[in-house]
Amino acid sequence: MNDRCFVEQIATSDILLRVTNVCSLCYASLEENAKIYYDMHSYRYVCESCKEKLSEHMNEECEIEKNEAGLF
Repeated sequence: MNDRCFVEQIATSDILLRVTNVCSLCYASLEENAKIYYDMHSYRYVCESCKEKLSEHMNEECEIEKNEAGLF
């Protein structure tokens, strides 16, 4: 797991109001006082579940090495 690619934070009302209130990947609602993660490579907030999934596919430079199959 590549934890150095993320900054763990507690979702404050300021973050939820001024930055985002949903995960940038799965669009799940982020709740106040929940753990959220700032993706240092892509500059976005993600939930814990998406952080875990991203970590599995990141190299040491925080770049995604393998993508899941998509539409295209």
